[in-house]
Amino acid sequence: MENNYAKLAETLAASLHLSQPPVAVCFTDAVPASIPAHSGRAPAGCRFWEDAAAGVFATSSADHALCAIGVYTHNLEPTPAQQTDLMDALKVLGELGYVTERDLPLIPVLKSRRAHVVYAPLAQSPLPADVVLLFVDAGQTLILSEATQQVENQNAPAMGRPACAVVPQVMNTGRAALSLGCCGARAYLDVLKDDVALFAIPGAKLAAYTERIAALAQANMVLAKFHHLRRQDVEAGNAPTVKESLAAMGA
Repeated sequence: MENNYAKLAETLAASLHLSQPPVAVCFTDAVPASIPAHSGRAPAGCRFWEDAAAGVFATSSADHALCAIGVYTHNLEPTPAQQTDLMDALKVLGELGYVTERDLPLIPVLKSRRAHVVYAPLAQSPLPADVVLLFVDAGQTLILSEATQQVENQNAPAMGRPACAVVPQVMNTGRAALSLGCCGARAYLDVLKDDVALFAIPGAKLAAYTERIAALAQANMVLAKFHHLRRQDVEAGNAPTVKESLAAMGA
């Protein structure tokens, strides 16, 4: 399956029954003239993930002005004011015991520095996607975790604060990751409700992931029916064999 983003986005949305379109995150040093700059002011860089569901736009460090943590994790060029904000934020987080000095080396920071970040609905991405973000619930995450095991022969790490660190985590390792978000992201993103998490897929592996997700979603649908019917049969006092349960499912 080639990187036809419109087709891949359609397959992902249909297979996982996504409530928000997949979002492409693209890092670049030069923004094509056809891509508009982000308009308005964002309270945090993670807000761009939700805004991107509505259309394509480009950002620079200035658009992340109110999010010193996001500038840090995405390795954007900080202004003196952002650097001061970062130090002030870390001081408060340390005083709360939320982020200690021992935690800082464990927070992923993008290894390379780019001048701009372009956000877009995956189907409309004008640039190669470095990371693809999916807003998912536990049932959808189940399928994604199974896909990760098949594509990468390992399980995806489950990350906590800050939510934006999932982007450098995936870009630095080339492997998918699950973000449980953070209290900041859950305050700034309407889509990140209590039962929603964020799954990030490396753009280079998107086609392979999509192929496995489609197959696993279909398999889960069939197997869920099998287990549902088997439970009903057992609760009715029977002791069906697997063959008998399969026959009941096909009836």
